[in-house]
Amino acid sequence: MSVIDEITREKWLNSTFPEWGTYLNEEIAEEVVETGKIAMWWLGCTGVWVKTENNTNICIDAWFGTGKRTTETKEMKKYHQMRNMTGGKLIQPNRRAVPFVYDPFAVTDLQAVLSTHYHADHIDVNFAAAVMKNCASDVPFIGPKKSVELWLSWGVPKERCITVRPGDVVKIKDDVTIVALDSFDRTCLVTSDEDLAGICPTDMDDKAVNYLIQTPGGNIYHSGDSHYSVYYAKHGKEYNIDIAFGSYGENPIGNQDKMTSIDILRMAEALQTDVVIPVHYDIWTNFKADPKEISMLYDFKKYALDYRFQPYIWDVGGKFVYPDDRLKREYHYRRGFEDCFTEEPNVPFKSIL
Repeated sequence: MSVIDEITREKWLNSTFPEWGTYLNEEIAEEVVETGKIAMWWLGCTGVWVKTENNTNICIDAWFGTGKRTTETKEMKKYHQMRNMTGGKLIQPNRRAVPFVYDPFAVTDLQAVLSTHYHADHIDVNFAAAVMKNCASDVPFIGPKKSVELWLSWGVPKERCITVRPGDVVKIKDDVTIVALDSFDRTCLVTSDEDLAGICPTDMDDKAVNYLIQTPGGNIYHSGDSHYSVYYAKHGKEYNIDIAFGSYGENPIGNQDKMTSIDILRMAEALQTDVVIPVHYDIWTNFKADPKEISMLYDFKKYALDYRFQPYIWDVGGKFVYPDDRLKREYHYRRGFEDCFTEEPNVPFKSIL
């Protein structure tokens, strides 16, 4: 039998996905975080892995799914949040635009799973299954009521779930404090299974939260899918924030689902953060946006408005260490070849170089 005869679709899938294999899993495991610092990796969408100097690992909004994979379905389901928001019926062409950089089934060392809200790209059944099978039996699943209900429906034990509302505080090991804060995710607010006409939803705190993650190396503000709100200023006055994540994207016509470039800058200013990092713009083809627009507007406005923060443009799978990288404006993957000429090149003669 030839090699070609042995190749199947299943073999191709198993040998190719996730595209990064366990490279990032291993990088995170091998990272030694220095005292007074904190390391983070972007997993895609709003998924962020955080590791402290005491080897406390938490993961926020880990998601390992896809968007549209066929054109067969032509319309959104009735009462889908995007249909509710826009009044449009045609299915949105949201195909996944970035690779899978982390292997969820290779997870081993984790101390907490967090979800900001229960939309499908912010909570993941595969990751829940892997954590239940591979990690310690006391790893908590932390989220608002709707996220916890989803975990329970998948089989996560009730005793492993912690339901949080704004104002709740959860301690993880000795060095991480998680504070649940108000969400401003108006898309999540209009997520419903019924007609909302004439009804003012009052269950925001059951559906979504933002998080402040306090660590010895810095405090992280994760805004989930929140829109811009002037209430960010209250959070900025009440808490010391070093790094803030905001969901950014180019909203299609008739849609207001992501923060714009100016919203990201306004959020950063209001939160009084040291660094602001846009996320979510990477994942969906129909919300594709260029984060360098944020940098351009920042440079245009920073002197007049006396900005005290820095924007940072990340790449999926990239590492950010605070405070080491706080003044860097853009991430670049490791380029390699730093050991060039440690031995003589194997070439016929030097002039070929």
